[in-house]
Amino acid sequence: MTDRQSAEGGAELKERAPMAWHWIAGSWGTPDHWSFEEYTPAAPGAGEVTIRVHAAGVNPADAKHVAAPRPGIGLPVPIGYEVSGEITAVGPGTSIVTGPVAVGDEVLAFRVRGGYATELTVPADKVLLKPASLAHAEAANLLLAGTTAAEMLDAAGAAPGETILVHAASGAVGAVVLQLAALRGITVIGTASPGRFDAVTRFGGHPVAHGPGLLARVQATLRELGRSGIDAALDAAGTEEAVDVSLELVKDRDRIVTIAAPRRAAGYGFRALAGTRPDSALFRDAARADLVALAGRGLLRVPVAATYLLGNAREAVRHVMQGHPGGKVVLIP
Repeated sequence: MTDRQSAEGGAELKERAPMAWHWIAGSWGTPDHWSFEEYTPAAPGAGEVTIRVHAAGVNPADAKHVAAPRPGIGLPVPIGYEVSGEITAVGPGTSIVTGPVAVGDEVLAFRVRGGYATELTVPADKVLLKPASLAHAEAANLLLAGTTAAEMLDAAGAAPGETILVHAASGAVGAVVLQLAALRGITVIGTASPGRFDAVTRFGGHPVAHGPGLLARVQATLRELGRSGIDAALDAAGTEEAVDVSLELVKDRDRIVTIAAPRRAAGYGFRALAGTRPDSALFRDAARADLVALAGRGLLRVPVAATYLLGNAREAVRHVMQGHPGGKVVLIP
């Protein structure tokens, strides 16, 4: 039973279908300011579809992007960027990224607005057919981390036969980097806490502990692997240590890429990525279909660590924001 059912009665909600529920931020701040409200999804127009949500992905960006005012964004703000579910309505003359679509088709969508919902209407160019082999919980957590990882590898120019350093390799983005790198014949040395080494080795990486002495440990691992050096560094940690070690080991700063230390990147001349930038958005949109195909073939896995009922979204977000959730977190309506 979800919070909404315990608060208002499950039978009553069923009688009031097709009303839906969603989480919104009515003011800027922490998830404590969010509210779970009943609403009516808009009927899809041309170029739109309506999705009954079976699973919603939970990401740090969900909370970060409503923590303080942002230019061009007005309140209230629907929460959540990625979902997996079933098509319930299709706008006239509408196809999705992967082609024709019909009511009843199972799909995943990214980047949408308002994924923390039971049902929502979204632009069709955000939607792809879900492979039958891919569970909804995994599909709902694939594309934000997946497209970020793909862009990091591309921006760093990582090539077969090279050795790269990945900071926060046991995290959601790191897990995809490890798998894509392995498919491309790229060796990864990945930083993690010792308790998370298995999450690095599971996908073919060589773990080293972050913390004081990291540079020496990476150099020792290079010697063990018989490698002469680090060709590129991908930073999903954003710590001073991660940046300093990357600068020490990678001579070409164009091959250092961060998603977590933009100020250091600006000051030291290496690359910072963000999905809100037009060039990043274009790359990530183009990468979606390939990532879905890999996941459908079992070549790209999404570790899911925890599942929460949609009514417990605040708790799920806090779990993610505390760091090191051990995998992706999913909301189930």
